[in-house]
Amino acid sequence: MLKKDEISENQYITDMLKAVILDDELRGSRLLQHKLQAFDQQLHVEAVFNDPLLALSGIARLKPDVLFLDVEMPILNGFQFLEKLGAFDFEVIFVTAFNAYTVDALRINALDYLLKPVDDDELKCAIDRLQEKLAKKKIFMADFPEPLSGSRRIALPTAEGVYLVKKTDIMRVEAMSNYSTFCLAEGKKIVVSKTLKEFEQLLTDAFFIRISRSVIANLDYVAKYRKGDGGTLEFVDGAEVEVTASRKEALLKSLLL
Repeated sequence: MLKKDEISENQYITDMLKAVILDDELRGSRLLQHKLQAFDQQLHVEAVFNDPLLALSGIARLKPDVLFLDVEMPILNGFQFLEKLGAFDFEVIFVTAFNAYTVDALRINALDYLLKPVDDDELKCAIDRLQEKLAKKKIFMADFPEPLSGSRRIALPTAEGVYLVKKTDIMRVEAMSNYSTFCLAEGKKIVVSKTLKEFEQLLTDAFFIRISRSVIANLDYVAKYRKGDGGTLEFVDGAEVEVTASRKEALLKSLLL
């Protein structure tokens, strides 16, 4: 039997990668689907959506590895679609006729940004990057299985290695699309390619509470609560985070314990 370190990264991706296309233009989505047939040994297009509202419900069921996403669409543009979707754990490759959104794409850590008409070589590079990233992620997960919710430490896999962090040192966790940023007590920040929802299942200790769709807070680092619709938490590092109104009651009960 081969040892783990003797197995190549590509062997960690044994299943066909699942892709979804969202583009309001029928011609554009069909053209991209046709181009992706050149990669039918690595990737399969599970669905093509031309309506972002239909995609909202369909994508949760399909659980893709990657979403090829147009930017300029009626009703919801690409960035609004991701915001409406909330937490997600797939990679995003923007495919658009406009180059004015590259900064926004970088902000949400999109895997790639392809301009229409899509160049075959650029598409190949994007697919290669996708495979490489997912392979590394699987290796990290194999080396560091998820700890039990009652564990004192948590493993945070990043591109540069795996951080083992005490839960009590976590001040808060902030969602950033399909990434999570861990803000630690000593001021360090660690960005992990996993959703906030996944970490919520591990951070079940009494001092952790989700105060909004995008933040899990460690109440031991809260310096002040200011009243409001949902209110605002001020942390010991000076950061201020708004509380969702629907979570206000649970938060106040936890603060008074």
